[in-house]
Amino acid sequence: MSFSILIANYNNGAFFEACFDSILNQSHKDFEVIIVDDASTDNSVALISELIANDNRFKFYQNEKNKGCGYTKHKCATLANTEICAFLDPDDALVSNAVEVMINAFKSNPNAVLISSKYYLTDIDLNVTGPSIHGEKIPENESFLTYGKGAVTHFAAFKRAAYIQSKGIDPTFKRAVDQDLYLKLEEQGTIAFVDEYLYYYRINDNSISANNNIFKAQYWHNIAMEAAYKRRLENKTINVAQMQSFVNFKRDYSIRRIKRCVQLKRYFNKYYLLMDLLLFDLKYSNLMLDYKFKIRAIFEPNFPSSTK
Repeated sequence: MSFSILIANYNNGAFFEACFDSILNQSHKDFEVIIVDDASTDNSVALISELIANDNRFKFYQNEKNKGCGYTKHKCATLANTEICAFLDPDDALVSNAVEVMINAFKSNPNAVLISSKYYLTDIDLNVTGPSIHGEKIPENESFLTYGKGAVTHFAAFKRAAYIQSKGIDPTFKRAVDQDLYLKLEEQGTIAFVDEYLYYYRINDNSISANNNIFKAQYWHNIAMEAAYKRRLENKTINVAQMQSFVNFKRDYSIRRIKRCVQLKRYFNKYYLLMDLLLFDLKYSNLMLDYKFKIRAIFEPNFPSSTK
């Protein structure tokens, strides 16, 4: 199986060499690496160009101006030419057999469109500080959409054919790009899991999904979740129990945002969010939700049952 490692880089020149070395040290040597730089302002371009100069497996592209994570990862996936793809963040690294394990996993799970694993947490110098609590097999009769819990995470690889069949990465997304992709891929087939640690995740203060950026990441995660529910409702692949899970998620997220607005004394935003939550509750109240499903089940024979 042919394999692409996809790297979207922005100002990670200080960390990229360790990422590069982990790729060179892979036990499986037959792969391509697509690197797209998002108009970095540090030494990334010069450093990457020098490191990959003598290895034709590496292909380097640059955005003319800064476009953001979604656009850059979308470009990476579009430029890939292999059967299997996987993202690697430029400030992280791979365990030496990560690609080999993933290729064997797809051979053992021919129906899988996405296979994930587990990862180590490291300090800024890539020293392992412990295993992450995230990454696990999604229970039978559950889905990534409703089960959540960080089940699908690094290192995750996917079939390019399934990616093309899905709507792919949304280039407008600034954060939660991977979660949005996983949700779309789940709609194309089976998600499998490898119970091994294949990835080193560096705790980096500049990460777009960590530390001070966590709340922004949650905002984009909420958008990805809402979009997935709407797609599955339209495609008739969701039932009342799953919709109720979405309602609970939306309410909890809205309440967290309201509390944050109170802490920051953003009172206009607080009242706007309160009104938005009220309208949401009216639209998705348990009674109205179950009623809508029953009506659709009567007039649309193929619509999922509303039985919880």
